[in-house]
Amino acid sequence: MNHFLCSDNSRQAREDIIGSANNNQTYILIECPPPWTTDAFNSRWVPNSLRILVEEIKAAKLPIKFLLIANNLSHKADFTTLLIYNQRDGLSYGYSQQEFRLANIEQVAPTVRKWLRYKHCDCEMSTGIRDILICTHGSHDKCCARYGNPFYFHASTIISNLNLDNVRIWKTTHFGGHRYAPTIIDLPEGRYYGVLDEKSFTSILTRSGDIKCLNEVYRGSGIIPRPIQILERELILRHGWEWFNYKISGRVIEQSLDQSIIQAELSFEKPLDSLCTYQATLIKDESKTVELRSSCNATEKTKFLKYAVANLRLTSKKLLTYTS
Repeated sequence: MNHFLCSDNSRQAREDIIGSANNNQTYILIECPPPWTTDAFNSRWVPNSLRILVEEIKAAKLPIKFLLIANNLSHKADFTTLLIYNQRDGLSYGYSQQEFRLANIEQVAPTVRKWLRYKHCDCEMSTGIRDILICTHGSHDKCCARYGNPFYFHASTIISNLNLDNVRIWKTTHFGGHRYAPTIIDLPEGRYYGVLDEKSFTSILTRSGDIKCLNEVYRGSGIIPRPIQILERELILRHGWEWFNYKISGRVIEQSLDQSIIQAELSFEKPLDSLCTYQATLIKDESKTVELRSSCNATEKTKFLKYAVANLRLTSKKLLTYTS
């Protein structure tokens, strides 16, 4: 029996997990009770119309991530929840939210097709809810069951004890980074976290406590390129929890052929204050670069480049003016 656990291996190597958030233009989240098979959309309750749609989107290589989601009430619900999160252009806080309550899962595919064509439907509603997705997809990688399922229980208790009525928690299928289990996506911001415990999760929920915990658990923001996520963490540590009230955008200016040096730029807007742009050089950090098995089922090691932030500088600052 294979007792190897990729999450344990990553922790033992003290892997720096920043820069591992996926850049998806759109998340389409479909309520579907487990069990989920290794290939989630071959699961028992997924209709053929939805399987066909997912395969079409994959074949077209569109930046859309389909995930199955469920909570403790999903088996008993008399409707199917469909959530669509779509990335905003330019400086933003994250993703727009749309929620659909459908009579059954068979209605998902036609509803999504209509949304993809028109980007709106008559039945849509904006939720104003914070959705926390916890990967518990154990048939895809056993670390997500071993660490994701217990964490879902503890996270549910924390949210209940804090009386956070605007926070909703879901189990979800694989979204990448199982070696960081337990790992979550915090929507609509689109921020990824991993190797979480109850203390760090409470800080993320309440935006309080020691900001340095993000050195260990922050994977990055999915609305900016992966290298820029490294720069963003550096700025978060300087600005504190207030950073999460800022709109952000970022880009890679240039990079060397071997990706050992990256010129990065990140802009952010403080509400009613200023628009700032920082630039920095990201330099391959040999002391942090690791070779690991990327999953529990991997047979070979993969090299994961890690970077240090150098030459961080403010390149522009524009005060914002508003007229009544």
